Amino acid sequence: MIIEVMTIGSITIFINNPYFVKLGLIGLFINSLPSSVIPIPTELTISGLLLEGQSKIAIFIILVSGSILGGFIAYYIGYGGIGFLKRLRKKPSKKSEDKSTSLLKKYGWTILFISPWIPIIGDYIPIVAGTTKYNFRLFTIAVSGKIVKGIVIVFFGSLILPLIFPSGLHP
Repeated sequence: MIIEVMTIGSITIFINNPYFVKLGLIGLFINSLPSSVIPIPTELTISGLLLEGQSKIAIFIILVSGSILGGFIAYYIGYGGIGFLKRLRKKPSKKSEDKSTSLLKKYGWTILFISPWIPIIGDYIPIVAGTTKYNFRLFTIAVSGKIVKGIVIVFFGSLILPLIFPSGLHP
């Protein structure tokens, strides 16, 4: 599947070669799952799927499902300790880990709720929550921040993308 779009900076290159977009909604799920643990943006996959005309509701449900499941996986990775991360060779940098820990201690539930919006450091906050054995019930409630982000990204994206790419995608 070759996708052509109007060129706007480096975004066009990604949308032209979208591994996750090629897989459709399954690709979005595969993209959203690890994006809660490591910094892999889902926004470009969402944009590609919206421009292809995929259902906003389906995109939202798949995105939120993968992101929330990924958040719980991140919590349990942290709960299992840094040793597990070392075995995966994915241990966060000391700077990111320290910043995430200090944010969690200072802001608690609030930082977990807004962590999906914080680049890079936000991806490690659920891991740190598990490492610090943060209250699982509060963590579960805080993960609803991923729902809010999903609503904003999918539905705002569906309004703004046609303005940026008026001709959509052409197979």
